[in-house]
Amino acid sequence: MYKAISSLSGRCAALTRGSFSRPSLAYFHRASGALCQKSAFKPTSTDVPEMPPCNFNPEKYTGMSKDRMIEIRRQNCNPMTMKVTYYKKPVFIHQGYMQWLWDVDGRRYLDLFAGVATVSVGHCHPKVTAAAEQQLKKLWHTTNIYVYPTLHEYCEKLASHFPDPLKVIYLTNSGSEANDLAILMARLHTGNYDIISLRGSYHGGSPQTIGLTSNAAYKYPVASGFGCTNTMCPDVFRGPWGGSHCRDSPVQTIRECTCAQGHCMANQQYIAQLKETFATSVPNKIAAFFGEPIQGVGGAVQYPKNYLKEAYKLVREQGGICVADEVQTGFGRTGSHFWGFQGHDVIPDMVTMAKGIGNGFPMGAVVTTPEIAASFSKGLHFNTFGGNPLACAVASSVLDTIREDDTQQNSLRVGTYLITELAKLRDKYEIIGDVRGKGLQIGVEMVRDKASRDPLPPEAMAEIFEDVKDMGVLIGKGAIYGQTFRIKPPMCITKEDADFFVAVFDKSVRNYIKSKSLSINLNNLITSVFTFV
Repeated sequence: MYKAISSLSGRCAALTRGSFSRPSLAYFHRASGALCQKSAFKPTSTDVPEMPPCNFNPEKYTGMSKDRMIEIRRQNCNPMTMKVTYYKKPVFIHQGYMQWLWDVDGRRYLDLFAGVATVSVGHCHPKVTAAAEQQLKKLWHTTNIYVYPTLHEYCEKLASHFPDPLKVIYLTNSGSEANDLAILMARLHTGNYDIISLRGSYHGGSPQTIGLTSNAAYKYPVASGFGCTNTMCPDVFRGPWGGSHCRDSPVQTIRECTCAQGHCMANQQYIAQLKETFATSVPNKIAAFFGEPIQGVGGAVQYPKNYLKEAYKLVREQGGICVADEVQTGFGRTGSHFWGFQGHDVIPDMVTMAKGIGNGFPMGAVVTTPEIAASFSKGLHFNTFGGNPLACAVASSVLDTIREDDTQQNSLRVGTYLITELAKLRDKYEIIGDVRGKGLQIGVEMVRDKASRDPLPPEAMAEIFEDVKDMGVLIGKGAIYGQTFRIKPPMCITKEDADFFVAVFDKSVRNYIKSKSLSINLNNLITSVFTFV
């Protein structure tokens, strides 16, 4: 037995050397400050793609130790804080500037998740920072029981970005709060109660909005979300119907399609499912339909091009109003338009927003028509912090910066390029099932294989996810089964940043495939050797 094991060890060593010698890649070398994670079955090379330069020098970190932070996180923070912590080896963030983050050790990361699609124009953008500092010297807080300039200046500026009749604004502190308020306003205005949203959607985690959110991971075993019904999501990649020219994206699915130009069988089928929901699951009259122009937490899922237009028509026939949740898609992120709903050629009755509205400053808003807003005044509603002077000053500067920096056009230009380059990796690797999105709202769905479209297992997703981080890039994950990588960076990233990420992601996928192949070969070798013995 000893000799058999010794022989096996030698053969494994030879297999490792022979099977995983890599061709020289001139554009790969060690990046300063980025470490490449290794496991027992990964190649030993530490070469990683070169990170683009950055001329910003962060402050040296001299604060609390990492061990102490984790100790406090475990002892004094709610256990949910540990549960949602990304990575086996967490990232300890110290400072940020534009598209870059630095950890407490001075290691630099390209941030392609933007604090969950929240940092719109860049971390600590100089213009927004200056606006915040100026307001801090004048007035931090008062409420809208008084009249103060920043509130009215901002509301006028935000309203100018909407078509008629969407001109009335109520400011909140978050997206959940905005959607919660939209539910109340819809029910008050219509006199109806039931609300429909799409499966896989995320509209918040409050007791009301959790009914709209359709993902078991966010559900608790308590009564919540009364009157909310989830209908089939028109996902043209994973859903039962889909084709090769269904969605408004630079890249279409890998599914074949026989539809004539201008005709979409998939859209017809998904609209039929919505009609079935009206016929079986809700009363004859409903209050509202909530839909994200592109699903965010759901994994950047896009619908057939005319789905929302036809859905809005059906909803209005049932007495409901149409709500566009722009928490993640708004403020130019999709590139082609300032608001995601504009890409669907629809005008909703109400729009909710947050995240990018304040570039990371807590803020949200509900924008609606004068008629719907008037219904809200039947009672009294007060929000202590909503629309406070500091929030309004920051949000106003964000709108100015989007215009001055041409951020929306950058989202279109860099986003289209990045999606197109990622699609080349989809064509290269069997486990990359779909690349989709618009502008800088991008999803990469990972699968076991393209034929089945079954989700790549969580442990495989985690391995690639960790490897991407160790090479200096931060991305997100999402979708029902956690099978989609989410790329939603600050909208100031460059083409060079996109190239860097594509090289990192390419290498991470390759590393995973090689490690899996080696693991299988080793297991087969062990089985054969011990069978022989």
